Amino acid sequence: MAKNKEPRPTFAVSVVGLSGTEKEKGNCGVGKSCLCNRYVRPSADCYYSEHTSVLSTIDFGGRVVNNDHFLYWGEVLHRGDDGLECRIQIIEQTEFIDDQTFLPHRSTNLQPYTKRAANTKLQSAEKLMYICTDQLGLEQDFDQKQMPDGKLNIDGFVLCIDVSKGCNRKFDDQMKFVHSLYSQISKTKKPIIIAATKCDECVEQHLREVQMFVTGKKNLMLVETSARASVNVELCFNALTQQMDKTRGKPKIISYLEAYKSQRQLVVSVSDKFEKLIVQTVRDYHTSWKIVSNKLKSHPDYEEYINLEGTKKARNIFSKHIEQLRQEHIKRRREDYLTSLPKILNKLLNNLAEIETLSWTEAQSLMKSRPEFNFFFIELEQTPWYETDHLDKTDDRRVPFDILKTMEGERIYQNHVQHLISEKRRLEMKEKFKKTLERVHFISPGQPWEEVMCFVMEDEAYKYITESDRRDVYSRHQQEIVERAKEEFQEMLFEHAELFYDLDLNATPSCDKMSEIHAVLNEEPRYRALQKLATDRESLLLKHIGFVYHPTKETCLSGTACIDLKVEQVLANRLVQLDHGRSNIYYNSANIDKVNLCLVGREGLAQELANEIRAQSTDDEYTLDGKIYELDLLPVDVNSGMLLNHSWISTFKPHGFFCVFSSIESLNYIGDRISRIRAEIAQSRRDRYSQPVPFILILANQRDSVCKNMPILRHQGQQLANKLQCTFVDIPSGTFPRKFNESQIKQALRAVLDGLKHNFDMMNPMPSIKDLSETDLRIVMCAMCGDPFSVDLILSPFLDSLSCSAGQPGQCNTLILEKIIGDSRRRIQVTVISYHSSIGIRKDELVHGYILVYSAKRKSSMAMLRAFLAEVQDVIPVQLVAITDSQADFFENEAIKELMTEGEHIATEITAKFTALYSLSQYHRQTEVFTPFFNEVLEKKSNIESSFLFDNSRDGTGTGEDVFPQSPHSHSPAYQYYPDSEDDGEGPPPYSPIGDDVQLLPNPSERKYRIDLEGNEYPVHSTPLGDHERNHKVPPPVKPKPNVLPKPNVKKLDPNLLRTIEAGMRTNRWTRSPMMVHGDDLEASDNYAEPADTLLKFKGFSDDIYAVPEDAHSRSGKIRNSFGGLALHGDEENGFDSMSKSQGGRRPSKYKHRSKILFSKTKAYQRRVHSDVSDDESGPATQKKKKGRANRGSEEDPLLSPVDPWKGGIDNPAITSDPEQDDKKMKKKKAPKIKESKKTKPIKTPKPLYPPTRRNWESNYFGVPLQNLVTPDRPIPLFIEKCVEYIEQTGLTTEGLYRVSGNKTDQDNIQKQFDQDHNIDLIVMDVAVNAVAGALKAFFADLPDPLIPYSLHPELVEAAKIVDHYERLQVLKEIVRKFPPVNYEVFKYVISHLNRVSQHSKTTLMTADNLSICFWPTLMRPDFENKDTLSTTKLNQSVIETFIQQCQYFFYGGDITEPSSAEGTPPPHGHGLESLLALQLPPPLQPQQIQHPLPPEPLI
Repeated sequence: MAKNKEPRPTFAVSVVGLSGTEKEKGNCGVGKSCLCNRYVRPSADCYYSEHTSVLSTIDFGGRVVNNDHFLYWGEVLHRGDDGLECRIQIIEQTEFIDDQTFLPHRSTNLQPYTKRAANTKLQSAEKLMYICTDQLGLEQDFDQKQMPDGKLNIDGFVLCIDVSKGCNRKFDDQMKFVHSLYSQISKTKKPIIIAATKCDECVEQHLREVQMFVTGKKNLMLVETSARASVNVELCFNALTQQMDKTRGKPKIISYLEAYKSQRQLVVSVSDKFEKLIVQTVRDYHTSWKIVSNKLKSHPDYEEYINLEGTKKARNIFSKHIEQLRQEHIKRRREDYLTSLPKILNKLLNNLAEIETLSWTEAQSLMKSRPEFNFFFIELEQTPWYETDHLDKTDDRRVPFDILKTMEGERIYQNHVQHLISEKRRLEMKEKFKKTLERVHFISPGQPWEEVMCFVMEDEAYKYITESDRRDVYSRHQQEIVERAKEEFQEMLFEHAELFYDLDLNATPSCDKMSEIHAVLNEEPRYRALQKLATDRESLLLKHIGFVYHPTKETCLSGTACIDLKVEQVLANRLVQLDHGRSNIYYNSANIDKVNLCLVGREGLAQELANEIRAQSTDDEYTLDGKIYELDLLPVDVNSGMLLNHSWISTFKPHGFFCVFSSIESLNYIGDRISRIRAEIAQSRRDRYSQPVPFILILANQRDSVCKNMPILRHQGQQLANKLQCTFVDIPSGTFPRKFNESQIKQALRAVLDGLKHNFDMMNPMPSIKDLSETDLRIVMCAMCGDPFSVDLILSPFLDSLSCSAGQPGQCNTLILEKIIGDSRRRIQVTVISYHSSIGIRKDELVHGYILVYSAKRKSSMAMLRAFLAEVQDVIPVQLVAITDSQADFFENEAIKELMTEGEHIATEITAKFTALYSLSQYHRQTEVFTPFFNEVLEKKSNIESSFLFDNSRDGTGTGEDVFPQSPHSHSPAYQYYPDSEDDGEGPPPYSPIGDDVQLLPNPSERKYRIDLEGNEYPVHSTPLGDHERNHKVPPPVKPKPNVLPKPNVKKLDPNLLRTIEAGMRTNRWTRSPMMVHGDDLEASDNYAEPADTLLKFKGFSDDIYAVPEDAHSRSGKIRNSFGGLALHGDEENGFDSMSKSQGGRRPSKYKHRSKILFSKTKAYQRRVHSDVSDDESGPATQKKKKGRANRGSEEDPLLSPVDPWKGGIDNPAITSDPEQDDKKMKKKKAPKIKESKKTKPIKTPKPLYPPTRRNWESNYFGVPLQNLVTPDRPIPLFIEKCVEYIEQTGLTTEGLYRVSGNKTDQDNIQKQFDQDHNIDLIVMDVAVNAVAGALKAFFADLPDPLIPYSLHPELVEAAKIVDHYERLQVLKEIVRKFPPVNYEVFKYVISHLNRVSQHSKTTLMTADNLSICFWPTLMRPDFENKDTLSTTKLNQSVIETFIQQCQYFFYGGDITEPSSAEGTPPPHGHGLESLLALQLPPPLQPQQIQHPLPPEPLI
């Protein structure tokens, strides 16, 4: 033992064992190096399992080996169990083999290994510590430590014996070597420890032999080790240390198995801690090992595991954890995708019929074709999806498309299909069960499910669906019937308006009144229907009563449908726009210094004019009358398509148009283009207060200065200018070298500026001689909340007026009109409110007139009108307005007919005015329709105000403060206003029975009177006119209606009503002779008729229509009536004024005392409750009729009218009448009586009707026989196909398709363009869909023969009369087969198209019924001169409706669509049918479709 005085003793240990060449030791050593490595550097990262002994000469001579056959491994600081420390220096004795000769390297010590290994004194100068094989030759890259002092004294030996199977080595040879080696080292007297190496691969026999070897030696210890498993390595050297230092305690020798078990437990424990540490630390699979190792390097669990197992294993554990995190993320994403897939499939493939038979691959292709595909799916370039960066895009919820190709995707698709099938079945059963409940009529509102369940338990649907579905369906059914019952109950309360509105406002109903209410309502089934919901019923009743006596718009029972709220909203929006628009006019028109001029001409004339103007300008600045204007010129050729596109108008914003011509041909082009440009400007300018653009016609000079056509051109140009209401600039006298003269340009520019100034003066509302707070008339318009029409409909006659403005601040429901009434401009205040808000005004406010609006589709609306009107003083004029959808409603709906007739009869009884308004009409609304009413109000103004003042002085009541804060001035000075308007005024009123294309105002160029912006006429005092000089406005010629036949089911018909009907029908029709129009002056495309002085006067036709009063100041003159046939007379013939004069100062009564209807409705409730009241006490309704007055009401006894005469019906609701005036005009005439034919006339084949063509150009396509337009390859004319395709692409959301008339110019343009090029694209033309629809109808109207042959009309009519629905369809199908083949194919195509249109009726509002009304005259082209044709109007229409509804059955072999309840009703037969339909008017037609050519007659 080496002796030294250091505090830490140092011992040198030599590790020896079998060494030498491969022949001696085999392929591998006995484990000396691994044992030394594990002891000196026990950390797993510093342990190397491979240490070679075959070295090159260079490596052998390096400083590590240093030409020695031993290695210095370094030193280990050893601390014993007793706390003593020492240093252990390790030397490995080996034998290095030359890699060239494979013989031992030659060194300074040439002794054999057995003797050399036993040396106790070793010396090697500057020898470095050995670490691993890689160190050799790269010593500078490793830690360099020298062997201390270059020499060592060995204190003990570790003899290594490999107990493994060995590598090509016999164990016996090893033991022989060991015996020899032991004998040599034992001579040194140094401690020896036998280390059995590689025990992890131990061979039991080898171990036993070693044990026997050790046992045979004295003081020799055996330690079983494994350097690779790090088992007992330290124990081996500790045991040797104890022998070298006897002062230390002797360690316990543990067998390999026990030590290995302890070691493995330690490894498992440390590994668990490390794995938990990794799991806790690493949660994102994107984390790198470098980041984790730096983060954990100071953690004891990390350090312990790295030391024990090494970084490589630690990284493997980390990688496995990262992969696990990634797989978990992939799994979650996949689950998310698969979870969302059913929802996606439900959106993309929700049509079971479409996918039921598709394979999964076909379904994938179908999904790709969906527009929403890219919203739900993403197609990746690389697959699978989890190997792409899409895996990490958590914000992208789109599903990778390749996931659909997995088995899970296909399984989900199959489940989706099955779900759709089962869901379809379940919904069908739920719907079937719902229908079953609907058939159980005894289910009442509020009835519990348990009471109903037993009656439906045997139903198939009941058994199929679950109990929750049953209760859900029943709950839904109950909710529907309860809501319907409550709505019907509320509607019933409104229908009994007279029962509730007989008390003053803010009153409280007494007990007797409540008993009366309950007694009356108890008779109503709708009251008893809520028997099981008595609490709700009583709540509804009390709520209604509370609202009746305390009405406010906030508590209105109609909620947001309250008229007051809606009117406020509309007026707030529209009137703000009016004021804004007018301010723009003032701003834009007051100071014009820049003028945009569009120059229109043909063959370069426009450019020449532009050049001439520029030549007269300086830098585009033109001097006129001392003022400089900046001119912006836009020359456009008359044939340019730009003129037909209104987009350039909004861009260029022209102030005027210079239209230049030099020939008849160019003049014709100019005239056509001006009309179209005006239409485009009107369409593009949505601001109704935009200024009309002036057009200037300029005649260009001929270069030769000698042109015979010049007078003709001048005359034609002047005529066109008069017709188009524009300025004509002629060539000045003299000869000029250029086409345009400076005076012409100045004259034209002056005309543009004058036109702009004139428009400004017309539209500027600023100058007014009246204070804004002063009004001449105060009118109240009342409507019922919740009526089925838009508020815009009743406000449009006022808001569409150019002279409409907002009322005073705080009057949200009031507007001000400025109209010329008589010969002065008046300010009219119109307050539009609900009936419940107007009840207070009726008693407390001064009102000059009431416009009472009601819906003809709602009984309660009429009831509210009656209740309100009954309490109105009869001195106040009243205008009744009935509103429904169209004229057809009157003929097809008995309820509507009865309500409209009742309104007409009430108006007749109280001598009020009545008119009908159609919400689907295309007429422009005008206040002109109320002009006669305003005239009457103005005439009675003084009487109304006197009566109001008398009542106020008697009752001591003042005016209200909400609606009318100030009293009007009775006779405010009026001012004269005579503008020269170039505008045609507004369109016709909506109340005319004439077709939609007809305008009711005359051409301004032909007027001998002036009109204001409202279209009101007033005389020019400077030039009195005779009768022959007055212009009469008449509608285009239409066929005369058939004679009126009496209805057999009407017992008594009020003569007033009958005369109203006859007068209206006569004044709205033409006869072919004697009324003739000169053929040269009649244009099919002109919307205006010729002046009246060109017509022969017709007996019974008033020639005073539209006449101007002879004396402008005379109040007894005749006033123009815009209703087309009834003249209104002045004060002397007015019913009320006559009565006032005859009765002197009679105190005004109420309208209920002048109307049998109003009075009887009010008293009916009293008779129900107080049955003991005698007939004589019930009021004047029971008085006997006076002799000679039985057929008409009188002022003295207004109730003596026939019993319920209105139930007979009015067959023309479009007629707007003043009954009192009608009675005076027609009292001397009696209605002709026409006897009914007792014998049924044989059916006549309708005679062909060939209307004149609506075209004004020659065409080789339109108006030719149908067979000339088709071929076997193309059975449908190309024009029809193009129109239908365009309509179905763009028009299936257009409201009123085929009903709303399109612009006639656009229709003509479509056909003209098609004439020139059959390949036109309607989408490129950008025309309105209604124009295309009109062009399509015009195509059929122009055919020489109708599409449905005349020969089949009688058969169709007879088939329509068949009662049985299925038999009727079969007969119709056989008739269709008789069509000519060409007609059949086109008819099939058109009907199929109409069927598709009807399927979009929710947006177009065009059901099969409405479409048939619009199309049957076009397809059948009946002759309305024939009475038989007129009587079958409804049948013809029903035939076309049936074809549309049953299109699949007639043409495609489909099933019959289930008929509605009305379809099974048999049509009327025989004489009853003929008489019932005798007074019906045909549906509105295009005027040109029924207009016959009239022979020319000499003008009068």
